[in-house]
Amino acid sequence: MGDQETQEKPSPAVTSAAVRPKRMSHRGRSAGPKASSNKDEGKIEEFEPFMLLPRGPPPLKDFLDIWDVDVLKRPQEENKRGHHTHLYSSDFLIVRRAQEFQIKITFDRPYKPTEDKFAVEFVMGSSPQYSKATYIPVFPNEERQSVWRGRIMETNDNVVTMGIFPSPECIVGRYMIFIGVVTPYGIRRTRRDRSKDVYILFNPWSPADAVFMDDEEEREECVMNELGIIYHGAYDDVSERAWNFGQFEFGVLDACLFILDKAEMPLSNRGDVIKVARVASAMLNSRDDDGVLVGNWSGDYMYGVPPTSWTGSVEILLDYINSKGKPVCFAQCWVYAAVFNTFLRCLGIPGRVVTNFFSAHDNDGNLKMDIILDENGKVDRDRTKDSIWNYHCWNECYMARPDLPPGFGGWQVVDATPQETSDGMYRCGPASVAAIKHGQICFPFDAPFVFAEVNSDVVFYRRLKDGTLEPVRVNQTHVGRMVLTKAVLHDGRRDIMSDYKFPEGSPEERQVLEKAEAFGCQREKATIPACDVDVEIPILEVRVGDKFDLILRFSNRSDQQRTAEVYISGTVVYYTGVPSSEIVSTTLKVKLEPQQSKEEKVSVRSEDYMHKLVEQGNINVITTGKVKGTGQIITAMKLIQMHKPKLTVKVTGSPRVSEEMYVTVEFSNPFKFNLENVDVRMEGPGILPFKHKHYSLIAPGTSITWTEAFSPRRAGSTKLMASLDCAALRYGHVMGAVFIDLKKPLTQLTMSS
Repeated sequence: MGDQETQEKPSPAVTSAAVRPKRMSHRGRSAGPKASSNKDEGKIEEFEPFMLLPRGPPPLKDFLDIWDVDVLKRPQEENKRGHHTHLYSSDFLIVRRAQEFQIKITFDRPYKPTEDKFAVEFVMGSSPQYSKATYIPVFPNEERQSVWRGRIMETNDNVVTMGIFPSPECIVGRYMIFIGVVTPYGIRRTRRDRSKDVYILFNPWSPADAVFMDDEEEREECVMNELGIIYHGAYDDVSERAWNFGQFEFGVLDACLFILDKAEMPLSNRGDVIKVARVASAMLNSRDDDGVLVGNWSGDYMYGVPPTSWTGSVEILLDYINSKGKPVCFAQCWVYAAVFNTFLRCLGIPGRVVTNFFSAHDNDGNLKMDIILDENGKVDRDRTKDSIWNYHCWNECYMARPDLPPGFGGWQVVDATPQETSDGMYRCGPASVAAIKHGQICFPFDAPFVFAEVNSDVVFYRRLKDGTLEPVRVNQTHVGRMVLTKAVLHDGRRDIMSDYKFPEGSPEERQVLEKAEAFGCQREKATIPACDVDVEIPILEVRVGDKFDLILRFSNRSDQQRTAEVYISGTVVYYTGVPSSEIVSTTLKVKLEPQQSKEEKVSVRSEDYMHKLVEQGNINVITTGKVKGTGQIITAMKLIQMHKPKLTVKVTGSPRVSEEMYVTVEFSNPFKFNLENVDVRMEGPGILPFKHKHYSLIAPGTSITWTEAFSPRRAGSTKLMASLDCAALRYGHVMGAVFIDLKKPLTQLTMSS
């Protein structure tokens, strides 16, 4: 007993080790921790001696001294104009790598190239090192150059204008600047001056940069455009959501760099766009790293902002950095994609938000979404577990892929929505779109998952009495029906499905699938008997609160009479395809004469569905049936999108910079019930910062009107957008927007989604 007590009692050494200190010592190691914070600063001595010096200051009066350094950081000056960074709301110099920028140095006397030696030093992190590219001296003469090039552009009395060319691979982030003059006794440096710091970004305008994009209009859209449109709904009834990316707004650039710091990404890796995009895809969600956004698909948003309420990325990113990295609540896929797009464009990486309609979430890589039917052809809800998202938003970013064979650079899929882990973290990509199209899913990163999102089959199985499953119907075209992104430089949309796959049934598509199968993806190969009876559900537009009729169109292509026993199931589903409540469940017996087509109707009342609608919810109708005599199984699926009331945004006043204007948001409650705890938000890049207002009650048939004054900060075309959200309308957001051109008359637009 005594021995047992001795064994169970921890020793003092064990007790102290149980509480791990926050910072472990690296004493005794040859290398310290990796520098992983752009915010930390190492101490840079104003005088760095070459030798032991006698007491007292060294005699430096006879040597060159620096009076002033001007980094030419004003928006109207050449640096920001030439580097396409003049729109950033920042008091600092912001330039792009692989492109020369200028600084002016004022000395205490005229500069003598043959006698005076100096360098412009760019420093980053707590332990700057030349070998890690966090300490970079730039010399003014061609004879002596480092990884960055420098040259004297102009000398005017005591003022020297110097051109500096950052390398195409340099670290992206915030650099400190010092001017160091070499004397026989040591290096004399300028004092630390934060106002002289420079931000260096990726450069899609330079052919030497990995993000180079050789299309001016695409660059203007995918780097410079602050206004976005995100598509959602159903592929045959697409809705639009306006979004303010706000990549140039005050504080957003620092927030994007803070995200990389929070990820503890080594500074030495931050010049590699592949690594930056992959780290960001993990950091935009909070699942395993205290990232930016908390995902929530529950419908309960008491402790945060409902995903449908957000109108832009700025508020989210500023909340994250101001809270020192506390994740922001809440997000769903389009919020993740929109904020990720802000991150990409802010750092200079061309990016766009894309929406895949009927997107498969294939967690086992078998390219099958299984729907189980009983012996009579009715959907077995208990055994059908797979779901297909009505739509899913992800990002594409543009970059070279030197790690892949030629031809697989260009657009890459990155996805911050936490669906499956990749290398142990919730992230996805970058995956080459060209590799996905050609079935080369062996290439990193996460290509098999994205391939399945656009290529999976919907397979209907009949469950036999012995428990086995017999495939009876395969739909190879339902998943990945359409991939949309915003058009270049206008508010139209474009379908980029052809970027992801060849036309269904084409020889190229079959070759791609064979190639994908060689890497482990398998499609259903069972031979399904032909069916001579078809059923389809035509497109149906329904406003929330309306009674409507489901129409089923039957066709008999045979020369004999056919009778089908048909089951109609209408279920309210989340946009992720997860079912909530069944609102329609009925059976029809349909007799069809030879070569006959006929329609049947099923009425749905508002009281059948209004109290069962869920957040972002629509009605998914699945019709299945069995033809008597032949045993053929017939199926049809249709997603019915519920259209919402409208929010109107109006602008009055003179459309001129710095002159007062007014924006008015109007909404009328068309329902027979109260709308309680209503939140209204509005914002506009460059003209109106985020505003928020709360209404405790909007009674049936009554309206609200909210007017705000604003003064535009800059000229050009922009947009004011607003959203309205409350629990009773959680089945869908209500948005409005108005275009403003500060050189032309106002044009007004009302949007509803």
